[in-house]
Amino acid sequence: MAHATVAEHAAHVAAMLIAALEPRVETVAIDEALGRVTATSVASPVDLPLFDNSQMDGFAVRSADLATLPAMLPIAGEIAARPSDPLPLLPGSAVRIMTGGVVPAGADAVVPVEDTTVENSTDDGAYVTISRARSVGEFVRYRGSDIRRGHELLPAGLRLGSRHLAVLAAAGLTSVPVLERVRVSIITTGSELIQPGTEPSLGQVYDSNATALAAAVRATGAVVTFRAHVVDDHESMRGALTVAASEAEVILTSGGISMGDYEVVRETLEPLGAKVGHVAMQPGGPQATAEFDGVPVICFPGNPVSTQISFEVFVAPLLREVGRVAPPARRRRTLTAGTASIAGKRQFLRGTAVGDESVTLAGGPSSHLVAGLAASDLLVIVPEDVTELSAGDSVETWEL
Repeated sequence: MAHATVAEHAAHVAAMLIAALEPRVETVAIDEALGRVTATSVASPVDLPLFDNSQMDGFAVRSADLATLPAMLPIAGEIAARPSDPLPLLPGSAVRIMTGGVVPAGADAVVPVEDTTVENSTDDGAYVTISRARSVGEFVRYRGSDIRRGHELLPAGLRLGSRHLAVLAAAGLTSVPVLERVRVSIITTGSELIQPGTEPSLGQVYDSNATALAAAVRATGAVVTFRAHVVDDHESMRGALTVAASEAEVILTSGGISMGDYEVVRETLEPLGAKVGHVAMQPGGPQATAEFDGVPVICFPGNPVSTQISFEVFVAPLLREVGRVAPPARRRRTLTAGTASIAGKRQFLRGTAVGDESVTLAGGPSSHLVAGLAASDLLVIVPEDVTELSAGDSVETWEL
């Protein structure tokens, strides 16, 4: 794998993860389904609405009784928006009805209350006067007019939002089949790393990779099921890998794969058949892959910018595809200033958008410039065969 191209290493990682990323299905309660992706289409088990009901507060009538206007109709009763089985509406009469109330058999229109006048009589009850004709079906919400029983309520491959959960509940469903989220374990390495919130001694640095990788994984629709930091100790590394493999389909590591001493990932995994080498890119040159207890291990370099860009280049597209998450936009822009690049390496420079068409490079190319990455909103891709770029040149950019 030494000096592989970016495309070659990406294809190698994709081949390693084929089985791990095979879609799996689980059924979850709708209260737990927000943001999940439907595994199959969902058919409605009922008609929606469930019954003919009133769209307005008003009077249910037979439209034929309004042929001669004004029409004065006796009020035969009242229907509230509650469980009921009203008597059929007799010709020549009206019934007071509330929004959502069951429209009685025989009625085919609802007259809004504001378009009526009610007169009370102590002798023969109350009457409603209606001065405007109504067409059949006016202000009636007919059973099945939203969706019919057996028709598709939601398609497969849909990321569920609150509106989708609402229609599931409206149809009386309590659960939904969804794609299982890919489970990912994250192991950061290095005796020099300490946790944010503690006081560093000389030579110690904060572990930003654990936070960055976990957030990046979740953004693809996957879930982090195990996180650990391991010092430069083989026994600790093997123990962390054992737990990581039991908790996930994919293991990601950062650090410990260079050619020097104290490279705990390389030294632990190489005897097990790990492939360790370099990819023709900057940042992110050192890369490795392995398998531990049957689980693929994708190993990134430890410098924080290298880790984040390596994840975006090699793993994020695969997880997004499984998670049905749209990739960040990629488009060409023009440089506002020139730059040099290293021959034979694909550069992933950082930049900020200028309007809709241009990009300004931000910070330098070094892999430790985490503040520079945070200040950027684009990656600027410089191909392996390009060593000089001038202001106005077109470059490929990826949104961060």
